[in-house]
Amino acid sequence: MLVTDPDGPRVLLVEDDRQLAEMVSMLLVEEGYRVEMARDGQQGLHQGLTGEFEVMIIDRGLPVLEGLDLLRTLRERAVQTPALILTARGALMDRVEGLDAGAEDYLVKPFEIPELLARIRALHRRHLAASGSLPVGARRLLPATRTVSDPAGVQSEVLLSERECELLTVLARSPRQVFTRTQLLDLVFDRADTVGTVDTYVHYLRRKLGREVIDTVRGLGYRLGSR
Repeated sequence: MLVTDPDGPRVLLVEDDRQLAEMVSMLLVEEGYRVEMARDGQQGLHQGLTGEFEVMIIDRGLPVLEGLDLLRTLRERAVQTPALILTARGALMDRVEGLDAGAEDYLVKPFEIPELLARIRALHRRHLAASGSLPVGARRLLPATRTVSDPAGVQSEVLLSERECELLTVLARSPRQVFTRTQLLDLVFDRADTVGTVDTYVHYLRRKLGREVIDTVRGLGYRLGSR
């Protein structure tokens, strides 16, 4: 039985193919996402306007309201959540039309699962970078500038590398969650890297921000520190 992580990033999946929607939803839940599904464009519009999501996955050939019309309406209503169009229509002009409608990415069916997950991770990172600051103990992480600031002025502003920032952002977005090294590897790093890379970047962050910034949970992995 799959259990949705209550602190995981929220994804809106708008797909009328029930079998495909359930498969994608299961994959995302296994990756730590919280998934809400809509079966047609009108339902997707309602959920997109009333909910808060980090990523949207929208099928193009939806009943009631076509996928690109749904996305255009959301953009007109100032919903800026990064969106991936998932469709069987892969001609150049179809992709151009999708991007012009406000999509950040466009993936053609049939697709490879690792590519879908990688594209969703990229959109999630994009959302995090635009979402303002995140608490890191008493300090604040600003993903857009890759800096950690200290409102109390005890430590001056610290500049992070791109990967350091992405790793700390993942931990800060779900401060109570314990991430395994494999999960962090999939969420932050390239597939060619190893779990040892995660340990290396945890060391880099502790060296810059103090050992207490990340807790080691013995036998499980890492989570954001409490200070």
